[in-house]
Amino acid sequence: MTEKIVILDFGSQTTQLIGRRIRELNEYCEILPYNKFPEDTTGIKGVILSGSPFSVYDPTAFGTDLSNIRGRIPVLGICYGAQYMVYSSGGKVEAAGSREYGRAQLTSVDTTDPLLKGIQPGSQIWMSHGDSITSLPAEFKRIAGTNDLDLAAYRVEGEKTWGVQFHPEVYHTLDGILLLENFLNICGSQRTWSPASFIETTVQELRDQLGNDKVVLGLSGGVDSSVAAVLLHRAIGDNLTCIFVDHGLLRKNEFETVLRDYEHLGLKVIGVDAREYFYTNLKGVTDPEKKRKIIGAGFIDVFDKEAHKIQDVKWLAQGTIYPDVIESLSITGTVIKSHHNVGGLPERMNLKLCEPLRLLFKDEVRRVGTELGMMRHLIKRQPFPGPGLAVRILGEITPEKVRIVQDADDIFINALREWNLYDKVWQAGVILLPVQSVGVMGDERTYENAVALRAVTSTDAMTADWAQLPYEFLARVSNDIINKVKGVNRVVYDISSKPPATIEWE
Repeated sequence: MTEKIVILDFGSQTTQLIGRRIRELNEYCEILPYNKFPEDTTGIKGVILSGSPFSVYDPTAFGTDLSNIRGRIPVLGICYGAQYMVYSSGGKVEAAGSREYGRAQLTSVDTTDPLLKGIQPGSQIWMSHGDSITSLPAEFKRIAGTNDLDLAAYRVEGEKTWGVQFHPEVYHTLDGILLLENFLNICGSQRTWSPASFIETTVQELRDQLGNDKVVLGLSGGVDSSVAAVLLHRAIGDNLTCIFVDHGLLRKNEFETVLRDYEHLGLKVIGVDAREYFYTNLKGVTDPEKKRKIIGAGFIDVFDKEAHKIQDVKWLAQGTIYPDVIESLSITGTVIKSHHNVGGLPERMNLKLCEPLRLLFKDEVRRVGTELGMMRHLIKRQPFPGPGLAVRILGEITPEKVRIVQDADDIFINALREWNLYDKVWQAGVILLPVQSVGVMGDERTYENAVALRAVTSTDAMTADWAQLPYEFLARVSNDIINKVKGVNRVVYDISSKPPATIEWE
């Protein structure tokens, strides 16, 4: 990449959202820990300082040396980032009388300032902070306020440096995209980032990186691994071999369906039926974390065995995407999550790692897949957990329980498609509850299983709200499941949001 915006992450929950907004404006950006600014600044057009859960005056708050950045490269501080520049330059930041959270309107806007170009007084913004800037250093100039906050935005005279105490990256700041676009204009950004440019650049980089080496990739049937496979195939052709493991916890008929899809894409895929192996290892296990670890270890064993049948493999490819990378590189130096879906395999198999999508957000992966000509149902496929139905069967996994969930889930997902609701839902599925309930079928009393329907709306899975599906739809699905799925006599609907609940039940 010849040019980029660097976003320094001070721990805000919306840092990834800043990155997504910059990418939506067709400018490449990278998110780095607050203390990891590159020594080589070649191609860095601008720097954005994120928000943070800390107060700048807290002794344990994150801080960094900006002396080699300010005055040389345009800088935009957001919330904590804005307050940090004030505080570290001798200004005052103090606890607000009351926490400023939610909608507000800009007042006394300096419309001549290039950051606020086109933004008028009364424009809605979103506040989220417990501190306020109460005194600016001499060279700092106020450029906007609100009815409740005298200083909502400032610039530093003699520098291309700005700070805002609101969040332009969130949806509720109505002119937020315009403000970020203004900043990119200040930076002189060319804004040539696009799926087509990514594909062209990445295919050439993969050819240079891999040469004539052989690569093996673990397919899951999901969007990320599928797009990674097609991108690699375009770069190296038959030197790529894909392995698709059926751990017995996929959706109904998914193994056969996905294999047909991959054949249509021209990929060389080895399908492995390992259902009995996983069922045996999971027998009697009820703890969710143990189930996940057994499935993860089992996948490594099966994948390793199949991969060793391929001669001269030197690379392991994965569908790792940018949020995985960001979350794996905690700003505190500790790993938040381990995201490698074949974790441990590169070392175990003595393979080098290839992650062609590691700089893309989820929505960008889908755009790249569309640009690659992939089938819509593969690109628009809802997220599905790596452990599959294991996290939707509460308690012990048995083939009979898998059958119940698969049959009920098949009815639910197909109904979403029939009612044109599938694309309006981020993720949906059926959960088998570890309880049985009394029912009546015909003239007989039954004592059978209860299942829960789960459907959420989201943009990035960081937060999610329960999908308000039509009552008529829910009634139809409930009726079909109870009538057609042997072993179920009760259906409930989960109306929990994230947070506090998670999307999956385990």
